[in-house]
Amino acid sequence: MPRRYDPGRRQRIIDAALRVVADKGIAGLSHRSVAAEADVPLGSTTYHFRTLDDLLVAALRQADEGFAAALAAHPALADPRADLAGELARVLGEWLGGDRTGVELEYELYLAALRRPALRPVAAAWAEGVAERLARRTDPGTARALVALMDGICLQVLLTGAPYDEAYAREALARVVSAGR
Repeated sequence: MPRRYDPGRRQRIIDAALRVVADKGIAGLSHRSVAAEADVPLGSTTYHFRTLDDLLVAALRQADEGFAAALAAHPALADPRADLAGELARVLGEWLGGDRTGVELEYELYLAALRRPALRPVAAAWAEGVAERLARRTDPGTARALVALMDGICLQVLLTGAPYDEAYAREALARVVSAGR
């Protein structure tokens, strides 16, 4: 039987991996569970992703695109006249304000780097990319501090279930921005 040409299969496997992690957590991720979710033969998952870490790296890269898109959707972040702390607080509010499934998924994959060294370069690249974007408005050290603070705020909201407090976030971010001047 000839091979069936299926150029979208790799992407469907990544999408399925994200759904499995969102539904069952990283502990529920296996080549078998992803194959079933993607409705592909088990061999397809191992063909495209030799190890689960390879699959998690691809999934984390895709999940990271969500926050990058949220930042890109706010051109005022690049405007030197705009209130950087206020704009960042607004972005976080939008990011955390809707369905948190995607945010939770991104952080679950991001934090998986603690136990899976293969994910660390992807997690580091995400933080560096956000810091580079923010460094256009401030110095690199302040940009890294802003990323750390935003991560902390997001984690507190996600882990406690508390509502996002945009005024608090703006004030805390403004302190970091003003300390960097």
